[in-house]
Amino acid sequence: MDKIVIDVETKNSFADVGGQQFIKDLQASFVGVYSYNKDKYFSFFEDQFKELEGFLKGAGLIVGFGLTRFDVPVMDKYFEMNFFSVPRLDILDEIEMTAGRRISLNILAKTNIGIEKTQESGLEAIRLYREGKMEELEKYCLQDVRITKEIYDLTKKQGYLLVPNRVTGENERVSLNFNEGEMIKSQSLF
Repeated sequence: MDKIVIDVETKNSFADVGGQQFIKDLQASFVGVYSYNKDKYFSFFEDQFKELEGFLKGAGLIVGFGLTRFDVPVMDKYFEMNFFSVPRLDILDEIEMTAGRRISLNILAKTNIGIEKTQESGLEAIRLYREGKMEELEKYCLQDVRITKEIYDLTKKQGYLLVPNRVTGENERVSLNFNEGEMIKSQSLF
């Protein structure tokens, strides 16, 4: 089974659909993926989501940042399979459970791997889609996939991430143990 890193971009925002409680009304525009088995990045535009579903069926674990609260609810309607049942590791959820707070991908990336997102706001992806700048949208999303992969790899290697304290600004070492075997056993694929 493959391990996959994923990131989803949308055509519209929470403001467009009436708030976060209507997340399932968001429409995906692009999905970026990294496959560990193939050691390669893949791009999926909306007309390729059936192909993406086949790709995801071969995943033993899906890794992402904000995966549980954003990517999975947005994408589930596009698939015949139950996307919620695919074993997943959400780095943001793991940080929140351990440190008791959330953090942006951009801040986490700057602090731990010295890389910044292409744009800090996900609203940039919506603008790119609306302006028909599909190559830029692809580049934007795949950069987020690369960052997520590098953060995941670093955490697996060292067992922690540095998370800046919002009050003091000092970096706090947050220990994280991504026990993939337990995650896969505790979640059924289909």
